[in-house]
Amino acid sequence: MNEYGPNQRYKSAEPVHDIVMKGRKTLEISGVKEVESFDSQEFLLETVMGYLSVRGRDLHMRNLNVEEGLVSIEGKIDDLIYVDEHNSGKPKGFIGKLFK
Repeated sequence: MNEYGPNQRYKSAEPVHDIVMKGRKTLEISGVKEVESFDSQEFLLETVMGYLSVRGRDLHMRNLNVEEGLVSIEGKIDDLIYVDEHNSGKPKGFIGKLFK
């Protein structure tokens, strides 16, 4: 007999990484290991799926829950870019690597 009800999810051993964007104004990101750096134009996040750059204007952190790996960002969101850590290692001079 299954111990899970119809509305319950099976628990997975793998960490979950989801991104929910609402109208290019709000991002909710799960699976965040660390906030590497941030300012009003760019956030660099280490996630369970690699490094993620969020760029835009007037960006600010609305919510941060380190224990659960959740980050909420507000502002004008222009782009989201994953950095392939196998090819470039931990980003150094991140903007320079993007346009290399």
